[in-house]
Order: sequence, then structure tokens, then C-alpha cells
Amino acid sequence: MALSSFAFPLHFLPLAPTNKSPFPSFSLHCSKSSFPEKADDGDNDSRGEPERPRRLSEQSSWEAKDSEGKDYLYRLGKEADNMNIAVGARAGVIDDLFAGNFLGRDSDIVFDYRQKVTRSFEYIRGDYYIAPLFMDKVVTHIVKNCIAHLLNTKVPLILGIWGGKGQGKSFQTELIFQTMGIEPVIMSAGELESERAGEPGKLIRERYRTASQVVQNQGKMSCLMINDIDAGLGRFGNTQMTVNNQIVVGTLMNLADNPTRVSIGQDWRESDVTNRIPIIVTGNDLSTIYAPLIRDGRMEKFYWQPNHEDIVNIVHQMYEKDGISRDDVIRIVDKFPNQALDFYGALRSRTYDKSISKWIDDIGGVEKLGDKLLRRKKNEKLPVFTPPKQTVEALFESGCSLLKEQQLVMETKLSKEYMKNIDD
Repeated sequence: MALSSFAFPLHFLPLAPTNKSPFPSFSLHCSKSSFPEKADDGDNDSRGEPERPRRLSEQSSWEAKDSEGKDYLYRLGKEADNMNIAVGARAGVIDDLFAGNFLGRDSDIVFDYRQKVTRSFEYIRGDYYIAPLFMDKVVTHIVKNCIAHLLNTKVPLILGIWGGKGQGKSFQTELIFQTMGIEPVIMSAGELESERAGEPGKLIRERYRTASQVVQNQGKMSCLMINDIDAGLGRFGNTQMTVNNQIVVGTLMNLADNPTRVSIGQDWRESDVTNRIPIIVTGNDLSTIYAPLIRDGRMEKFYWQPNHEDIVNIVHQMYEKDGISRDDVIRIVDKFPNQALDFYGALRSRTYDKSISKWIDDIGGVEKLGDKLLRRKKNEKLPVFTPPKQTVEALFESGCSLLKEQQLVMETKLSKEYMKNIDD
């Protein structure tokens, strides 16, 4: 109680008539003042109006209500893992006093980079050929999933693109993403296993929801792509099936059946509806994957085997800057038939070997290589590397060298299989 609200009547005892009187003693009696109490910050006054609930602070946003009438602390506590790091000094979450406009609406300028798991394709420069059949299949799958709510039919969520190694499945898909302006979330088979049980399945759901946030917050098309899925989920020979393999398969099956209700551990909320995000997976042999996952209702399969015309067009775009004509490309493709697309890229790479060997001699040989590349002076420049002039004859020579290496690999493989059969 404030002392200013009380009166203090003082009563002194009578003094004895002595020459040296002791220090006078007195008693203090406190009684309630008859003056009315002062109103506290305008919440109530002397007329007895009902007292309003006291806020933590007049500038606090912790008690701000969302669309469901729940404050932020309540929603944060309801989340299972309580791992909400996407707060920072963000508009609508923290006070405008701290968010301000001097750094934009969001003062946490690192947030966009910290949460960046999508892929952009600025590194793809130049003109590349996209096979019409491949593009038609991928574009149709993406559009069907975007308008699935308008179609009176069941649309598979997953597109499985499979075929031989080195046929350009991933690169052709990325070219289509770049052409359509899609910002996808891309995963690899290496992320489908972890030392902690359940982590890969949760990661897939988080990446799926991230793609949904791209659609909702940025207004861009997005999708989830998993490269070489059979390397992570396929069963080859006596490979062991792990708990994470089972959880990943179950997660993908659940996404295919319920693409708009995706949980990452928090309690369900009626307003928590995820956008339908198409999933594209690539692999060499989808027959090694759990059969119910690749059934027709969940996954649409597309076998990609480029024909002669596709190979010529793709290789021609690859060699166009080197001055190789289309007729010369046809000669090269006919010279080395039944080869994957990466074989023709390796031809061009192999022609650089002699030029690189000459460049190593120019900088002082193998002995000086470390000093020249890593420990040279600041102003010291390396000798200019002159790329080789590409000719059909040089490409033929490189192709014959690669064919010999392929034959050695196949002979070694057949020899091991033969010895294994003898031992059995």
C-alpha cells in the first residue's frame, strides 16, 4: 500500500519537568485516508468501473490474436517439437517498433538465406535441346496436379522417370523447370538414410511443405524432386531393408494418398492445409522399389529412352560452340551407336587431356604444380590455357579410347561373375 494514501496523526507523551529531559518518545497510528484513490493508468476510477485484464505491456505483441483467436505463445506451445525458428524480427510477429521499414518489412535479413532449400538454375546458360516427348510428359504431370481439384478423375501425385544411366533424365527435367519458371525442392538418394530413425521421412515432409510455402508465399510454381530414388530405396540382391527405408516408403505413399494434409509433428489445425505439390522421382530401375508405392494410382511411370533424332539434337547443341556441324554430329553418333548421352559429353572432355598436359609443362612440370596452383604470389598469373580446337577426327580418337575402357570394365565384370559361379 502507498503511504501517501494514509493520514498520520501524531500523539506526543507529556514531558517530565526535569533539567535534562530524555529524547521525546511518540506513537504512530495509521488510519485509512478519506481521500479517494487515484485511478491507475486510466483502467478504473473512483466510480467503481470493472477493471480490465492487465496486459504485459502496451507495446507487446505476444498477446496478439491470430485468425483462430489464439495468441502466439499458445500456438508455439502447441507445436510438438517446439522448433519454430522462423520468428526473428518479422512483421506481424514482433512489434513494428523493432521490425520497422529501414530493412524492409522483415528485419531478419538472413532468414531468406537460412531457409533457402529451393533450387534456382542461374548456372544453366546457353541454348539446350529439350526432347518434345520428355517435356510433354513432365509438363502434363505438373499441370494435372496444379488443377487436380478441377478434374473429375484421380491424378497420381508422383511421376517416376526411369531409364538407362546417363540419358539426361535429371538435366532434361531441370531444363524444363527453368523454362517454366519453377522453383523446385530437389533431394538426392543420399538423404533417404540417416543414423536416426525417422529423420529421412520427416525431411521429406518438411521439404514437401517448403515447396508448398513457395507456392503460397512467393506465388511461384514448385515441386519436389528426388534423384536416383532406386539407389536409396531399391533392393538389390541381399541388401538389407532398414527402418528408414520403410518409413520413407510409407511417407511417400501417405503423401500420394493425402497430398494436402502433411504433418511434421505438430497438432492438426483445421486451417493447416498444404498445397498439392507434384513429386518427380528419377531412377534407373523402378522394379527394385516396393510395389505398392509404384502402383498406377500413386505413381505414373515414364520410361525415357532418347531416339536417334533426340540424341543428334542434344549432341548438336553440345558441340555447336565448337563449330561442329549437324552432319558431323550425325557421323559421330553413327560411329558410336547404342551409347548414352553422357558418352558424347565425355568425348569432348577427353579431347582436353593433351592440351592440359602441355599446359602443365608450360608452368614448370609436375614438380612445380603445387607451388603454381596454390602457393603462387598474389600478382603472379598462370600461363594462359588454350583450349583445343575440336575436330571430328579428335572426337573419333577419344571415342575409341572410351570404348576400350568400357570393354575392359565389362570383361572384368564377366570374369568376376564367372569365378563366382565356379565357387558356387
